[in-house]
Amino acid sequence: MKVVEQIKEPIYEEMELFEKKFKTSMSSKVALLNRITHFIVNRKGKQMRPMFVFLVAKMLGKGKINERSYRGAAVIELIHTATLVHDDVVDDSNQRRGFFSINALWKNKIAVLVGDYLLSKGLLLSIENEDFDLLKIISVAVREMSQGELLQIEKARNLDITEEIYYEIIRQKTATLLAACCSMGAKSVDAEDEDVAKMHEFGELLGMAFQIKDDLFDYSEQKIGKPTGIDIKEQKMTLPMIHALNTMERSDKNWLIKTVKNHNKDKKRVREAIKRIKEAGGLDFAKEKMESFRVRAIELLKTFPKNTYRDSLELMVNYVIERSI
Repeated sequence: MKVVEQIKEPIYEEMELFEKKFKTSMSSKVALLNRITHFIVNRKGKQMRPMFVFLVAKMLGKGKINERSYRGAAVIELIHTATLVHDDVVDDSNQRRGFFSINALWKNKIAVLVGDYLLSKGLLLSIENEDFDLLKIISVAVREMSQGELLQIEKARNLDITEEIYYEIIRQKTATLLAACCSMGAKSVDAEDEDVAKMHEFGELLGMAFQIKDDLFDYSEQKIGKPTGIDIKEQKMTLPMIHALNTMERSDKNWLIKTVKNHNKDKKRVREAIKRIKEAGGLDFAKEKMESFRVRAIELLKTFPKNTYRDSLELMVNYVIERSI
């Protein structure tokens, strides 16, 4: 059995029902919009975010979930999908999960409007059912994600990202959404405030590990047989590079900064940059940090009673670190 199927096993029925409810939550009276949302639903990913909502809700709700849990998962997925549609416009990206992106097929104007529509559907789903506590969780996450993206853009211009600023960027950009999923799951079954806060922290730790793993992919040869260097080409400051810049001799540091700023399209020079970052211990350092976030997430999880849902969440943590894509 694949790891993802194993993780999903205790919430299989909930995920099946969620898919039906999610499709309904997207429907509109505009044929073009329905065609696009149908396209989105049929090209969904692993749906890790709803899985977090249901696993946490069942772990804290004594194996039971309610309509609020379904709505919470739908709100997360609607708003997450909206941010992805907008991201593809911002990044001028023509692909998403191996398929054409919305903006590639229907152009930017329609993609932005579809993103807005999904965002409003998510907000209305909460308001119409008076789930104001759940709405607050996701609204805070969206604010943080936007701030994280803008902070990254601001800092990338001067390549002056310290390790502390990097953690703040990935906490906001990536970790806040996973934190929202986990706290949403807890809140939907009326868990104690302390447990909601714990689950928020758990999701945040996992999100930090998740993003560092993404950084490491840029230097690994797993995907296509050679390091891609895409982050260097896009002038993104990742943890391996930040560590290398902090430990290199001044001449090497200047060479690397020049490469990222002025020669990031030169394939030979990017390959050399990857080699120097590895030699400076950048990858080993990032792996250690990722592992420390993983360990803290597992320790936090173990403060809850052991059951199949906790086991699945533990599997999920390890899957995030060990995944190959």
